[in-house]
Amino acid sequence: MMTESEENEGLLVRRIKNGTVIDHIDGGEALNVVKILGITGTTQEALSIATNVPSRNMGRKDIVKLTNRELSKEEVDRIALISPRATINIIRNFKVCEKKGVEIPIQIEGLVRCPNPGCISNTNEPIRSRFRVLPEGLHCCYCDWVITRDITGHII
Repeated sequence: MMTESEENEGLLVRRIKNGTVIDHIDGGEALNVVKILGITGTTQEALSIATNVPSRNMGRKDIVKLTNRELSKEEVDRIALISPRATINIIRNFKVCEKKGVEIPIQIEGLVRCPNPGCISNTNEPIRSRFRVLPEGLHCCYCDWVITRDITGHII
């Protein structure tokens, strides 16, 4: 049996005992994933980020590891909007106990703010923003604005 030191030899980032590994993030998107998860450096979980890691299937990919945190469905939906090929691995006692791909939701609610200042979701009304997810972007269900992606694929 190998020691933990021997098992980690050659790894860029150490294995985690408990938490979540977000793998197969589109290259260059790891920092956006961290941002949408609300991780600012003042939160309690330890964070490891690997960017532009060689990948046979993707060319290059990013990886994010979070200790002692499992993601909610809402957080996974946010990741799907940025990186639809990402996979979520739940780690318990150094073992992957659950592995799943992300699915782009049909509709998202309360995750994105409508850029239209006149939209009812930006007033004092007690409603949350709601968007339909379409190939061309996010379509506001209240005011019909569409948030599209720029040439680099980032939502604008």
